[in-house]
Amino acid sequence: LDADKEGFLRSETSLIQTIGRAARHLNGMAILYGDRVTDSMKRAIDETDRRRSKQVAFNTANNITPIGIKKSIKDLIDGVYNPQEAREELQAAQEHAKYEAMSEKQAGKEIKRLEKLMLEHAKNLEFEKAAQVRDQLHAVKQQLFGAPGTDNVVPIAEGG
Repeated sequence: LDADKEGFLRSETSLIQTIGRAARHLNGMAILYGDRVTDSMKRAIDETDRRRSKQVAFNTANNITPIGIKKSIKDLIDGVYNPQEAREELQAAQEHAKYEAMSEKQAGKEIKRLEKLMLEHAKNLEFEKAAQVRDQLHAVKQQLFGAPGTDNVVPIAEGG
């Protein structure tokens, strides 16, 4: 709407992007409403026509007939609800609740346990596991103490 209004969202590149988004659909169509055709609209329409003619020529030369993709409803639902992601969120919530219920002494022991586990993974060259434990350790310290858990990180001196 108001495609004839010049400005940020009605610039040539913005109009090309909007028209291009519609073109990705098999039967997509972009309708530009306005009282007059602005220079930005004209250039965007010309560029879109140029690209469309180039695509049609390529499709004809290579015997390609555009077809829409077919997704089952399950595929669409999986995009919205990911069971693995839900399990991870549940596990994170359970961990969070576990740390909230800990006494100060238990929290200290848990931090020491995580630090030891992180160093053990690093010693065994299991760096991804060590990084996961490190991130968990930071999250625990953040949750328990309200401060980032990076107090044991020592920066490497440059040029030395």
